Amino acid sequence: MDALPVMEAFYTLQGEGFHQGKAAVFIRLAGCDVGCHWCDVKESWDVKGYPVVPVKDLVGQVRDYESDIAVVTGGEPLMHDLDPLTRELKTAGFKTHIETSGAHPLSGDWDWICLSPKKFKPALSPIYRLADELKIIIYNKSDLEWANSHKERINSACKLYLQPEWERSDKVLPLMIDYVKKHPEWEVSLQIHKFMDIP
Repeated sequence: MDALPVMEAFYTLQGEGFHQGKAAVFIRLAGCDVGCHWCDVKESWDVKGYPVVPVKDLVGQVRDYESDIAVVTGGEPLMHDLDPLTRELKTAGFKTHIETSGAHPLSGDWDWICLSPKKFKPALSPIYRLADELKIIIYNKSDLEWANSHKERINSACKLYLQPEWERSDKVLPLMIDYVKKHPEWEVSLQIHKFMDIP
């Protein structure tokens, strides 16, 4: 039976990156072996802490929302085989988006891939040329040049975003603004859902 460990599924607005502000169904899968110390959903890391839900039942729970965008996130969603999930989502009429560190092989059929590589566990090379969006979290000044090192690996159509780590926004945003003014191929992404106080 095709089934996945699900932390939560909910309807909200995409708060980050290229599609920010759009209504979307979020499916947050449990399990993460990347372990970012600043992660704001550490409760998602324990893959055994959540129910394993049949894919058909999961899609049945979210198919009646008004948006046709389904965002699969985590945790690290690519720890799991996502072929069955994307197949069911597309059958239900969804556009499929994923948010991933890229640390595991890509599975699933995706309309939008947001790659957010982390220092703690490097992204695998093949996903770079497939990414629609490269999003680098900025925690320290050194992360700006680290971001630039990834820019050379993506395809020419990929959108480039720098996003401040939420708790350090006051410290890193001025650095990011200056950096983007000097490197205008990058854009700043803010977590607007946190400003709106929504999930």
